[in-house]
Amino acid sequence: MPKPCIRDTIWRWITISKDMYVNDGIRARELRIIDQNGEQLGVKTRFEALEIAANVNLDLVLVAPQAKPPVARIMDYGKFKFENQKKDRETRKNQKIIVLKEVRLSPTIDEHDFQTKLRNAIKFLEKGDKVKASIRFKGRAITHKEIGQRVLDRFAEACTEVATVEQKPKMEGRSMFLILQPKNEKK
Repeated sequence: MPKPCIRDTIWRWITISKDMYVNDGIRARELRIIDQNGEQLGVKTRFEALEIAANVNLDLVLVAPQAKPPVARIMDYGKFKFENQKKDRETRKNQKIIVLKEVRLSPTIDEHDFQTKLRNAIKFLEKGDKVKASIRFKGRAITHKEIGQRVLDRFAEACTEVATVEQKPKMEGRSMFLILQPKNEKK
């Protein structure tokens, strides 16, 4: 049975702790050591550093592997990891995800259908989502693009209280669309 090489051991160690080298996973011979209070202890060998960390019952974590010599910090790695995960959760919770909702119109849309689509779009905009109003031209209707342009302009005009036009009506293939974004009210 072949012995595992150092590279395999390091690889297994990296997959366990993501991108932080901890305790025996550190392979540098000499390290600049920072203690748990943030004070520099100077350049020590790896074994001396591990001994110092073991005496205070903490972990030795490599924080700057590219430095000459590499910098290692004595800290409670489990607590450090937990606090980082907590910060990540907090930032994800505070993120606002903007969704693009689509409302499809036609060049020959009737008034009642137009009002229904408009109500839906306003509801989306009030929730904070962007709205893409699109018109799909079928058959020979594409020869009268100005009719579709008028419908989209009327739609944008009707949404001016809750939205601003992010992208003016634009033709793309057989479709014409415009994008509305909600007005930011920071009062």
